Amino acid sequence: MKTPKRLEPLLEDGLIDEVVSQLKSGKEATVYLVRCSGVLRCAKVYKDAHHRSFKQASTYREGRKVRNTRDARAMEKGSRFGKQELEDTWQNAEVSALYRLAEAGVRVPTPHGCFDGVLLMDMVSDGQGYPAPRLSEVAFTPEEAVACHDQLVREVVRMLCAGLVHGDLSEYNILIDPQGPVIIDLPQAVDAAGNNNAFAMLERDVQNLADFFGQFEPALLDTRYAKEIWALYEGGELNPESPLTGEFEEDETPADLDDLLREIMDAQDEENRRKAAAAQDDDDDDY
Repeated sequence: MKTPKRLEPLLEDGLIDEVVSQLKSGKEATVYLVRCSGVLRCAKVYKDAHHRSFKQASTYREGRKVRNTRDARAMEKGSRFGKQELEDTWQNAEVSALYRLAEAGVRVPTPHGCFDGVLLMDMVSDGQGYPAPRLSEVAFTPEEAVACHDQLVREVVRMLCAGLVHGDLSEYNILIDPQGPVIIDLPQAVDAAGNNNAFAMLERDVQNLADFFGQFEPALLDTRYAKEIWALYEGGELNPESPLTGEFEEDETPADLDDLLREIMDAQDEENRRKAAAAQDDDDDDY
């Protein structure tokens, strides 16, 4: 096929030898099958922000580290430099997440670097040399559904133990190879400890899994893994091998309003200190 313009520099630099075909075009990127030194890999070409349809990106960026306060302010102001920094942060987040999760034992494609907005990574194979199907394209018996669901819940646990929540997990960004599920599409992965929306995203990820596999085994629709996992995580008791039941009982103990008020006041004090520090940085920049 004709080489897309965004892949021409990689071809010229010898990072890829040939563009074989387009695999898919999604809401934040287009993925191509490429050949590198005789090996088939995937090249994920990120779309520019004004061409992306992924919504609420700021919600996912909360808690991510940036190089310095000047970059953070530029991002908040939306300057041209700030917008470019946002794009770089968004794209590099997936590369960082892939390395981090692979080290934690999560089944993700092996990355080979990000070059000018193009992520090179291993192709996940179906065992016959072709790209593996998405989870949405596979049918299961009830027993197979339970087994694959269990595998994916365990992957969610491993991700959380590594400090990350996928944030957009569904049957459309999970591939199935001969060994089981492989998780893909991670530019929106959030820091579990630094993002106030982390639990809501985890709960949605886990619910998406239950909804999909519940088509094949309806009993999975009644499981409550997200709350069980998060309770263990908040209690410092979660590890990759933590026993899970899929059941969870809500704590109905009345809230301590005085304690809640103290937490709110502490949060306000922390925010005031942050603003004061940022204002001091601005003053320092003037000299």
